[in-house]
Amino acid sequence: MSEETAGTSPMARPAMAGLVVGLVVLVASFAVPPLTGWDVDARSDMLGAPPTHGYWQATVGVGTLPALLLAVVGVARAEQWALRWSWRRVLVASYVAALVWLLALALVDGESGLTRVMTNDHEYLITARSITDVPAMLREYVDRIPRAHQDNWPTHLAGHPPGAVLFFVALVRVGLGGPLAAGLVVVAVAASIPAATLVTLRRLGLDRGARIAAPFLVLSPAAVYLAVSADAVFTACAAWGLAALAASAAAPSRRGLVGWAVVAGLLLGWCVMSSYGLPLLGLPALAVLWLARSWWSLPLAAAAALAVVLGFAGLGFSWWAAYPVLVDRYWDGIAATRPAAYWAWGNLGALLVSAGPLLGAGVAVAARRHSGEARVLSVLGLAALASVVAADLSRMSKAEVERIWLPFVPWLSLTLALLPGGWRRWGLGLQVATALLVQHLLYTTW
Repeated sequence: MSEETAGTSPMARPAMAGLVVGLVVLVASFAVPPLTGWDVDARSDMLGAPPTHGYWQATVGVGTLPALLLAVVGVARAEQWALRWSWRRVLVASYVAALVWLLALALVDGESGLTRVMTNDHEYLITARSITDVPAMLREYVDRIPRAHQDNWPTHLAGHPPGAVLFFVALVRVGLGGPLAAGLVVVAVAASIPAATLVTLRRLGLDRGARIAAPFLVLSPAAVYLAVSADAVFTACAAWGLAALAASAAAPSRRGLVGWAVVAGLLLGWCVMSSYGLPLLGLPALAVLWLARSWWSLPLAAAAALAVVLGFAGLGFSWWAAYPVLVDRYWDGIAATRPAAYWAWGNLGALLVSAGPLLGAGVAVAARRHSGEARVLSVLGLAALASVVAADLSRMSKAEVERIWLPFVPWLSLTLALLPGGWRRWGLGLQVATALLVQHLLYTTW
């Protein structure tokens, strides 16, 4: 890392400016609706807490103490350990710590913190249990998206391609279709996200920068929403897809290049078949290849991803036919009553809840000119930011983005490793405090 990220540095001023702007957006996104009486339709009940999709409900539970202990230890020692330990130990520790962090936060609400999403009729698991004929389901999938259909899909199935529900169908088929079992699988998958991101950085030649980023990736406020939404699975799939792409670009042999490119394409193609917004992962993917200075992986990965999409089409579900139908359902529903004048910037407030308010400082620093490892962190973070901006401008992401934009949060969080050394410990403290406050004061619906 360059000296710009250590000690007192010229990065302190843009970091402070970015932090202030982020905090203003965050506070305004919460304060403007109740102060003005503006109904932004975040939830139907009067206790709603826009810009988040949830409501105010203070809770203390069995997960509170372990979450507090991990937060204190992490803020005090995580960066030191990450810089000192072997790389393999850092990866293992990132998974274990992320798993504990996810479970502790979820268990603040008791066992229901792991199961309530799985028992929600609007989510995937209940429907997944009723699917006995996958080919038939795929053939009728598009027809059942509109609200007018007498047997229309529940909200989340209608709003996503079938790859999302097929994950839960697979869990049911292997005997993990109970609410607690499925929730624990989602958490176990989500805990691998920091390791996948670190593997990507390592393949791009980073060492110190990756180690500094590790605590921010593990102790992210996003953990509140990763445990246990299906978007956690999409996020992990995306992270490992980009890691495979970086492995391909850095492979010393043709065999490795081809093999990892195919793996990357299959994973990223599955992401496209899980969420309509995830073609935007193309921007971070291009950033990975540009940083690796190798484009040989691109046609191979693209072909593998296309094979996934065409494979679904051959079985009856065409992404390009489904998307316009989804758009019609989206605008026939709650999207029409959610004012763009609020959500165009309220979305950013929701992002700052799940990514943490320190993100404003990280993005401001990332926008400066960098070299070496700092340049890699900056480019990946800004590529993720571009994806988020594109999603915001599309107006297909009005509200609920604290969950929907989770696949971009790990890459945005890399910008936090660019902050001056004096910022990082208290900045990590701000991040974990945000996670604890959100988990203990808000009832989140994911």
